Amino acid sequence: MAARGTPSPLRPGRGVLFLIAVFFVTSGLVRMGDGVAFAVAKEIPDFSVRDSGPCTPAPDLAAALEAVRKRDAELDAQAAALEKRSRALDLAEVELSRQIALLNEAQADLRRVVSVAEKAAEDDVSRLTAVYEKMKPKDAARLFEAMAPDFAAGFLARMRPEAAAEVLAGLTPEVAYSISVVVAGRNAAAPAR
Repeated sequence: MAARGTPSPLRPGRGVLFLIAVFFVTSGLVRMGDGVAFAVAKEIPDFSVRDSGPCTPAPDLAAALEAVRKRDAELDAQAAALEKRSRALDLAEVELSRQIALLNEAQADLRRVVSVAEKAAEDDVSRLTAVYEKMKPKDAARLFEAMAPDFAAGFLARMRPEAAAEVLAGLTPEVAYSISVVVAGRNAAAPAR
């Protein structure tokens, strides 16, 4: 006998009966489900596939499909036009870059020419100023009398002060005054510091 508090072992044959009962219940459920499936299948209409040629879409679907094809063709045409324009812009950009390079080159050449011309003009004016300084003041004064006051003022402003003073002293007072006014007014418009 089993002691109190411990479960009693099953009697032989009871476990086998329980297992057989479970098999019977499962078999019944399967058979009952089979009958339900059969009944449901009888109620559903026939969906058999008929061979009626290629599937044709409904008229609404055909119109929508045609609209999509048309829009796709329009988008393709727009994309091609944009691509063509992009290539044209790329070519124009290359040509513009080439033209800018040529313009920069021409501008640099022009600067060199202007620089050479300015230096040559400056050298000529400096040489002529030196000649006027070395002339007798009386002879230089006669030349300065014949010059326009603006032109004469440019040479007098470049001359050494002593030589310029001797030339001015040999001029008539009216000519000396007009040249002095031009020299004094040259920097009148310059900003004061």
